[in-house]
Amino acid sequence: MNFITKYIGGDKAIWVIIVLLSVVSLLAVYSATGTLAYKYYHGDTTHYLFRHLRLLLIGFAVLFITHKINYIWYKRIARLLIYITIPLLLYTLIKGASLNEASRWIVLPGTGLSFQTSDLAKFSLIIFIARHLANNQENIKDLKTGFQPIMIWIVVVVGLIFKANFSTAGMLFLISMIMLFVGRVRLRYLAGVFFMVTLLLVSGFFLAKTFATEYGRVGTWVNRIERFLGDDEDDEGNFQAEQSQIAIVKGGILGKGPGNSEQRNFLPHPYSDYIFAIIIEEYGLGGAAFLIFLYLYLFYRIGQIVRKSTSSFGSYLAIGIGLTLTIQAFINMGVAVGIFPVTGQTLPLVSMGGTSILFTSASLGILLSISKNTTDKQKKVKNNSNE
Repeated sequence: MNFITKYIGGDKAIWVIIVLLSVVSLLAVYSATGTLAYKYYHGDTTHYLFRHLRLLLIGFAVLFITHKINYIWYKRIARLLIYITIPLLLYTLIKGASLNEASRWIVLPGTGLSFQTSDLAKFSLIIFIARHLANNQENIKDLKTGFQPIMIWIVVVVGLIFKANFSTAGMLFLISMIMLFVGRVRLRYLAGVFFMVTLLLVSGFFLAKTFATEYGRVGTWVNRIERFLGDDEDDEGNFQAEQSQIAIVKGGILGKGPGNSEQRNFLPHPYSDYIFAIIIEEYGLGGAAFLIFLYLYLFYRIGQIVRKSTSSFGSYLAIGIGLTLTIQAFINMGVAVGIFPVTGQTLPLVSMGGTSILFTSASLGILLSISKNTTDKQKKVKNNSNE
């Protein structure tokens, strides 16, 4: 207990949630990668388990370090992060490693390790928006000095992500708009942007459906939307959604038990995009409800951090991080149960993935830093008043 009190700061409930999500992650990834292990590692089912465990331990190290750093430091490097992010996004767009005709990764030379730049972009842009809102509260309602400067950066970052990762771009744009709304930007400015973006997306969809349904990523977007809306009669195109729903039905209320998933043999990416379906199949609706509760309670605890924070930058940053984690989680779960079209979003701190775990850990560390510094300030004020 002395170690916990001395070395681990911030909201203790968030620490418990992190540990619980990590345990769920280890169990789910171990089960979901069984087929991969037999295919590539001669049945060594522990290969992916230990690899994922190493990533989680590295994530915990990142979490511990970031929670020890005063969150105000991130305000100072916000502009630098954006300046690093934009060239990396450009490089990824031009020469990045591809999957499904989308350039999303940079392969680090000589290591074979891949780095998904959109994770850095989410992290950097949220910090940058929080900094702008905190520094410009006096003129935030002004179009030219408060709204336009930050909107330009949002459009640039989201636009560079858009072609390769439509779902991440859309999610990041939505989170950015919510942050600006909370930051007291005039509603009519935001409504105008939403109207223009909606008009461009709808027009682009119908143009793509008419002229480009078979070309690259544009065709992929159109096909996914049509499948979700039920306009695509190609049964093969609905394979992912069908296999996910089969997993959910097989899970029932109590589930089939740990390691007993059958749909992991059929679902593409059962360890990342569709890990929620595997969790339901093995742990039932009870397991799903527990996981949903953890994310909702995490969001509630983040709300408490925002409420108690004495720093506007800390409040806006906590809001941005909280929205990112919970919206991404519910998009992933929504795809698995058929509420949303296929997006490719991972389940934060549960899905297997290197950069996703690292940036999620860094984000949670910043949240804990905000909580820790707020508590320390309150204690200092209380001690001074008692004196």
